[in-house]
Amino acid sequence: MASRICPLCEACCGLEITVEGDRLTRIRGDEHDVLSHGFICPKGAALDELHDDPDRLRAPLIKRDGAFVAVSWDEAFAEIERRLPPILAAHGANSVATYAGNPTAHKAGLLLYGTRLTRAIGTANAFSASTLDQMPKQLASGWMYGHWLSVAVPDLARTDLLVVLGANPIASNGSMWTVPDFRGKAKAMQARGGKLVVIDPRRTETAALADQHHFVRPGSDAFLLLAIVHTLFAEELVNLGRLAPHVAGVDEVRAVVREVSPELVADRCGMSATTIRELARMLASTPRAALYGRIGTCTQAYGTLASWLIDVINALTGHLDEVGGVMFPRSAAFAANTAPGKGKGITTGRRRSRVSGAPEVFGELPITCLAEEIETAGDGQVRALITIAGNPVLSAPNGPRLAAALASLELMISLDIYLNETSRHAHVILPGYSSLADPHFDVAFPQLAWRNTARYSEPLVAAPAGHPAEWELLVRLIGIVRGRGAAVDVAALDDELAADDVRRVAGPMTEAILGAVTSRGPDRLFDLALRAGPYGLTLDRVRAAPHGLDLGELAPRIPELLRTPSGKVELAPAALIADVARARAELASPTPPLVIIGRRHLRSNNSWMHNLPTLASGHFRGTALVHPADAARLSLVAGGRARISREGRSIDVDVELTDDMMPGVVSLPHGWGHDQPGTQLSVARQRPGANLNAILGDDLRDPLSGNAVLGGVAIEMQPIA
Repeated sequence: MASRICPLCEACCGLEITVEGDRLTRIRGDEHDVLSHGFICPKGAALDELHDDPDRLRAPLIKRDGAFVAVSWDEAFAEIERRLPPILAAHGANSVATYAGNPTAHKAGLLLYGTRLTRAIGTANAFSASTLDQMPKQLASGWMYGHWLSVAVPDLARTDLLVVLGANPIASNGSMWTVPDFRGKAKAMQARGGKLVVIDPRRTETAALADQHHFVRPGSDAFLLLAIVHTLFAEELVNLGRLAPHVAGVDEVRAVVREVSPELVADRCGMSATTIRELARMLASTPRAALYGRIGTCTQAYGTLASWLIDVINALTGHLDEVGGVMFPRSAAFAANTAPGKGKGITTGRRRSRVSGAPEVFGELPITCLAEEIETAGDGQVRALITIAGNPVLSAPNGPRLAAALASLELMISLDIYLNETSRHAHVILPGYSSLADPHFDVAFPQLAWRNTARYSEPLVAAPAGHPAEWELLVRLIGIVRGRGAAVDVAALDDELAADDVRRVAGPMTEAILGAVTSRGPDRLFDLALRAGPYGLTLDRVRAAPHGLDLGELAPRIPELLRTPSGKVELAPAALIADVARARAELASPTPPLVIIGRRHLRSNNSWMHNLPTLASGHFRGTALVHPADAARLSLVAGGRARISREGRSIDVDVELTDDMMPGVVSLPHGWGHDQPGTQLSVARQRPGANLNAILGDDLRDPLSGNAVLGGVAIEMQPIA
């Protein structure tokens, strides 16, 4: 039996896995894991099905005469070498785009080396799943604290009040918040007298556990939050506490919310002014309280505004960077906000997309711009695309348009374990073997975790002879891009890449630093990052602790965490203060009679999990949830079929009636639509579901972060036979 970190969601739970040869014979939660303490969800229990999935690709594929054929690794890379360099030579770096999907964040080899590939190409056309769900949170945090991953998370173990807005951590195990067994921790909070309050247009699994649940109209979170801030000032409830000397912009915030009273926004929010005031008073009067918001607050037209206001409220009520409030983890590695020194803050808009003029944020452009960048002729047109573990045809708005654009590319390369709705358009597919054949170290999630830990997993199985690791595939692609050819010496190029990385920060000390680290590939990067981290660890020390190292509870980190030019928490970034006017203007607009939102489920956070029998079994979860009053008005029946339409696009769905929905709101989960030809997803195809994103417009985005608008969109709905 061996310990292993689960790579399937943000909880990063510790597992104990029994392996016989290449087979996983038992999976259970690791009771001694320092982060998850034995918790396991259905996804972790199904890890063997992912490893053994007969649909998972085992060899490279090349498309010939419209059909995929299995080839050797050398043949696959020879095809790439034949086709990719001429495109770069003729049309420049921007003619090749990259896209990184959600699983990339869970596989360090893909995450660390995928970034290097984009840098080696030199393209401005970098895209990722970040602009589908989280960029508003990162942008707001960057402006306020000076770094993209300085994200404040609830100190759930010590809080007495947790208010959850537009999030369902029982289903997600936290999102931008690594918190395995949220349910158990929330119950422990309630047992010691604490309260859980949920604000959501659906009575979610988390809301069912809560002491209070309030419906809120989708897309109105920013209005609700502005009114709470207004109340804090109007009733003299503001108390910055020890952060007072470290906060700038309080007067600017007071001025911008002066007219945004609870009465002004109540109808738009679908919540009484009295309730809004009570929420403000509750947050201000509870000594240890935290306000947390996620997917629902990000995937809307005011995503960055809402994300910012959440942290503003935590600051104004004295709960920012305080025990029992929201705090900043101190990661053992890869966290720039733990290094000593002053910061320059963040910069956005260093370039803009060629067609729509959308600003670059965190080094990438909105995924909703990709199709038009492929379709539109001219200098800088995207002619080739490299996707890394992503399925944007299902996960991004207007999937049919994107699919048609992908089919027109001169070259598409996919690093993916599945022949899915996106990779079916590729000319070459390079599959990883299994995540269990790779070492595992979470790069980003310890920067968002409920407790400070450091953990490492050894490979559990061996890849078949001749099957490269995913990081080696990416190094070989870098070799081709750099003109070194498909036969590049991977080990030698990896040495060069590591030396380049270290030299940028260590200068003349580079050789000495590299000489202290004997490993290669991702292990070398883990070791270097741990040695440079705040705890002075080494990979050998972390490796010697199979259940992980417990580095302690979250602790106050302001001002040392701050990387803003002023060295203070910037409570009033100019772009956000200005964006309040856009929100105020919409208050005069009528509320649509019917809008749609997505949802997550514990068993199906992402599209590729729909192909695992255990997770796909039982009650079909791809239904449209409708309130009975809406069903009566629209002549819909339980178990019947309905057509959801928007601007000439439509999908057909199964109807499920429930008073868990706010009247006027329909919920359809993300990631379905597995009825596309040419895929190899036999389990998912049995119950394909409908793709919500097929009816959503790729012209809808939060103008600040570029994040797609996936919720609160007006629809029409009618019964069908």
